[in-house]
Amino acid sequence: MSQSIEEMTTKLKNAKAQTKQLLERTRQLQEESVKNDMKQTVSKAFLEKFQLTPEEVVILHGSKHKRDVTISEEIFVVLEKVQKIHADCKILLQAEHQKLALDIMDQMTLHQEGALERLYRWSQNYCRNVDNPEFTELVTRAMGCLQTRPVLFKNVLNEYCSSRRGVLAGEFIDALTRGGPSGNPAPIEMRAHDPQIYITDILVWLNKAIPIEKRNLDLLVKTCNKEELKEILDEALANICEGICQPLQIRIDKILNISIDASILYAVTNLIRYYKKSIGKITQGGLLNTVLEEMQTKSEQIFLLALQNQVNNALVRVEAPPRDLSPTSSIHHLISLLRDMLSTASMSEGREIDMIKIAQCVVDPLLRAVNEQASRLPPTDMAVYTLNCMYSLYTCLSLYEFMDEKIERLQAQSDAQVDTLTSEQASNLVANMNLGPIYTILQDHSHGPLSSIPGMEPSNLRNFLGKLDSVISAPDTVLLPQINLLASSTHKKVIQKRAFEVLLAIYKQLYEGVHNPVNMYENPNSILNRTPEDLSKMLMS
Repeated sequence: MSQSIEEMTTKLKNAKAQTKQLLERTRQLQEESVKNDMKQTVSKAFLEKFQLTPEEVVILHGSKHKRDVTISEEIFVVLEKVQKIHADCKILLQAEHQKLALDIMDQMTLHQEGALERLYRWSQNYCRNVDNPEFTELVTRAMGCLQTRPVLFKNVLNEYCSSRRGVLAGEFIDALTRGGPSGNPAPIEMRAHDPQIYITDILVWLNKAIPIEKRNLDLLVKTCNKEELKEILDEALANICEGICQPLQIRIDKILNISIDASILYAVTNLIRYYKKSIGKITQGGLLNTVLEEMQTKSEQIFLLALQNQVNNALVRVEAPPRDLSPTSSIHHLISLLRDMLSTASMSEGREIDMIKIAQCVVDPLLRAVNEQASRLPPTDMAVYTLNCMYSLYTCLSLYEFMDEKIERLQAQSDAQVDTLTSEQASNLVANMNLGPIYTILQDHSHGPLSSIPGMEPSNLRNFLGKLDSVISAPDTVLLPQINLLASSTHKKVIQKRAFEVLLAIYKQLYEGVHNPVNMYENPNSILNRTPEDLSKMLMS
């Protein structure tokens, strides 16, 4: 029995020892299991944070057999994850996991490049067929992603510009030749017989179409950083507008090369100026701006040439002035033309330069024609006719600014004609009143007392006074007939006043001579009872 107990005790001890080892082993295995579970959890979390799932890889790159299938919003979500993984790898670099971090960064870079390449191909294909731009969120987000790759971004933009350039040119040609749906509005070419309306319709169409292209371009890149794109977008819009330049230039050239009135050409010039400035606010630089600049310069040159020809044609035949010495019909026509042109120019953008050039084209030939017409007249008639023409021209120019130089020149020439007429009127007045011999005697004091000189006796002086009374009572009757034909009452009054001043100067000498005792006139007050001052008041009132 003792032996049996010992055996059982030994077996129990052995069993306990074995059980202890088993428990120890079990504990070790349990600990390892916990560690493995933790490692698996950490690995899974690491993979989720730093790796893409197979599904996400397919979203980025597409399937192996269909690389260019339509993309979805998911690609941008995965791309954001790739960028975040790339950024988070910097933490690994700081945690002394450089090799792992660099490997992951390289892997994410490959994923990102592959995704951007796919977005590039898809966007390029989308922009290749953009007849009616209605950009979805996919396109705009794709362009926002591609902005980080300038070459790819520029290529897509070029594809879009190429497509829209052709579409815009086609729409422009349709507007010119076919009109709108069902012919409403009518084709612009149907109004080609009216240059002003024709050019207006063309430029209005462009002024509406180009802002639409700019708006579409802005929508395409609405998720991009536009501060970095201003120059690129300006260039892109200019590129789109290139397609309309040739048909535009051909049609404007056609209008400028036909023979039309200068006033219509000037209206066309101002239209081009206005819309060039308006379009220039939308698109800077490029071929369209160059074409509009060239067309503006050309239209200005052709307008001035047409105006010169119109003036020369009006003056090709030298007309004889009418009997009333008023401007001839051709002079009237040119002054009316000048007034109309200056009125229009005064409301234009470049009014100072335009008004000076217009005046230069009309005024100088007009004055030459006036001088040529007047040269065939007697001196007095010539002065009156010239003065009337200059007065009409002066009246026209004085209504407008920037005409100071021309007005000063006209004033100087008018003053010269007034001097001529004053001399003629004064000479005629002196002759009609027989003052010539009296004036000659008054200048020579070597023949003794005036009363003893023939022609200076009181009876002769009283004859002069009778004529003087007639002048005082009706001063206009002594004017030359031509003076009454002057268009300007101011000119007439000036000439009359100056002629009377000559008369007053002679009368003053005569009055002083008669009242001088040396000249031995008896009772001089009975001969000349009016003082020069009294006579001046009578004649100048």
